[in-house]
Amino acid sequence: MAAAITPFLWFDDALEEALDFYRGVFPDMEVEHIGRAGDSVLTATFVLNGQRFQAMNAGPHFQFTEAISFMIDCADQEETDHYWYGLLADGGQESQCGWLKDRFGLSWQVTPRRLLELNSDPDPARAQASMAAMMTMQRIVIADLEAAVAAV
Repeated sequence: MAAAITPFLWFDDALEEALDFYRGVFPDMEVEHIGRAGDSVLTATFVLNGQRFQAMNAGPHFQFTEAISFMIDCADQEETDHYWYGLLADGGQESQCGWLKDRFGLSWQVTPRRLLELNSDPDPARAQASMAAMMTMQRIVIADLEAAVAAV
C-alpha cells in the first residue's frame, strides 16, 4: 500500500494572496482546485515544482514555525538566487544556512545541489571546510563554498 502524503498548510486568511505570490516565484505552479465560501477562498490544492500542497484559510489559531520547512533542490546559483530573492520579496526574512521565511511565515531551505555535494565530500577536511563556510552564510553562495574547499 502506497498512500500519498500531501503537506497541508493552515493560513489565517491570506491563502488567495499566497497563491498569487507563489505563482510569481514558482514558474511551473499549478492550481488544481480552489474551494470558495461565498467570494472568499476557503481551500486550495496546488502544485509547486511537482509537489502537491493542500491549504486552507482557517483563522489565526495556528502559525507556521521553523519546525517544518520545505527544501528547494536548486541546480545552480542562478536558480538558488531566483528562489531566495523571490521568496524573500514583500516581507520575507533571511535566516542562516540557506533558510528563510516567506512573508506568510512559511520556512524554506533554498539549497543548491553543490552544497550537498561539498558537504558530503569523501575527504573529511574538505567536507568540514564546506560546512564551516555554509555556517557563515544566509543565502548560499556556491563560489564561496568552492573557494573554502579549494583552500584545504
